[in-house]
Amino acid sequence: MATTYLKSHKRAEKRTALQSLKDRFDYGLNPEKLGAVSSYLCDPATAHAEFMLVKNQYQGETDRRAGHGALCYQIRQAFPPGEVTAEEANRIGYETAMRWTKGKYQFFVCTHIDKEHIHNHIYYNSTAYDRSRKFRNFIGSSFALRRLSDRVCLEHDLSVIANPKLHSKGRYLHYGQWLGENQKLSQKEQIRFAIDAALTERPVDFADFLRRMETAGIQVKHGRGGVISFLVPGQQRAARFRASTLGDGYGPEDVQAVIDGKAPTRTAPVRRAPTPRRVNLLIDIQERMRQGKGPAYERWAKVYNLKQMAAALQYLKEHQLFEYDDLAAKTDAATELFHTLAGDIQQTEVELSRVSDLMAAVVQYAKTRPAFDGYKAAKYSRKYLAEHEAVLADYRAAKATMAELLGGEKLPKMDVLKEKRRQLAARKKALYLEYHKAQQDMRELVAVKGSVDHLRGLTDNQRNKEQAR
Repeated sequence: MATTYLKSHKRAEKRTALQSLKDRFDYGLNPEKLGAVSSYLCDPATAHAEFMLVKNQYQGETDRRAGHGALCYQIRQAFPPGEVTAEEANRIGYETAMRWTKGKYQFFVCTHIDKEHIHNHIYYNSTAYDRSRKFRNFIGSSFALRRLSDRVCLEHDLSVIANPKLHSKGRYLHYGQWLGENQKLSQKEQIRFAIDAALTERPVDFADFLRRMETAGIQVKHGRGGVISFLVPGQQRAARFRASTLGDGYGPEDVQAVIDGKAPTRTAPVRRAPTPRRVNLLIDIQERMRQGKGPAYERWAKVYNLKQMAAALQYLKEHQLFEYDDLAAKTDAATELFHTLAGDIQQTEVELSRVSDLMAAVVQYAKTRPAFDGYKAAKYSRKYLAEHEAVLADYRAAKATMAELLGGEKLPKMDVLKEKRRQLAARKKALYLEYHKAQQDMRELVAVKGSVDHLRGLTDNQRNKEQAR
């Protein structure tokens, strides 16, 4: 069930049109994400310059600014996990782009494999190759693109979304709501948290309260006229200690009232647990350097690998995996569970498809059976056949489909088929929940085991060098 998204790209602020195009295309051509690439009327490596060449020719012929408006358009086309390979996805993306642009615009297709789902980034020039026109993003273009993508997918026997829904059930969330519990505490939230924590320790006076704030890592600054400000580590500007800045109940008078016993003691604040760092595979720095990466990339990769090793060690400690054999056994078990669930999902989807097709054939058979009965009552009249040829063809097709799907078994009642389809759909949903959890566990264990294997390899090499000496 491929999904599509259409977006226009304009010139970025403080960047030329050529630089803006190159910045966009560099993301699509990132070798760490790229699984396949194809192009039409351009070379992906120099597409930004070729796009601008056509635009400059268009400007010279029409006196219209080449860098004005949309420089190019991007189509994102994503496929469900396990449905296509990178090469198949790239071919589908190329066909979609060719039919969408009608062969009049330059484009190239980048297939990314860095996510669970394989997806295409299709970039096409906003100016026609023959300089006759510019592409206009018309009303309903996203809907037309989705219909075209669905048609191409159906032609390649791929699934499509029958009734697409709006994002977030018709509601759009702002960034803070989207982050949810994973968003970091703001400066004022950290100060309020520290104030609540200090007051729960029952300071004897205001000076004791300030000392406890400094112990918690909040720097206390004293300004003119006795003004107090708090500075959180990592921040450049301090926040004034007053209720109008920090919120009701967090001014000096409110804190003094709690210390004097005139206001209720604060309850201990509950802090959100930090999101554990996801463990990823280590980067082969030497291989990247042979591919032409520079010193800056090497420095970044070393820091990245150190972070991943630290995350791997934390994972081992949290899961009590202190023996390598235990880690290897758990990794193998997680991998086997993942593949087992994938097989169960595939089998369930096949059975669900069979039941759905059988139900559709039964409905079609019931609708067209009266026409066949009339044909039989007319003693197979040629005139009757000519008048009802299409309906009788549907009848024969439905009957043949039922015979093929049943395989000699007795046809169940429609209520039985509906219940079976409901059960299979529920089973598929439950399996997918287990599948995603098993996939995450497998990826973490494989990454952790890879880090441990890397460390063991470094240790073995060091031991061999010492023995050689």
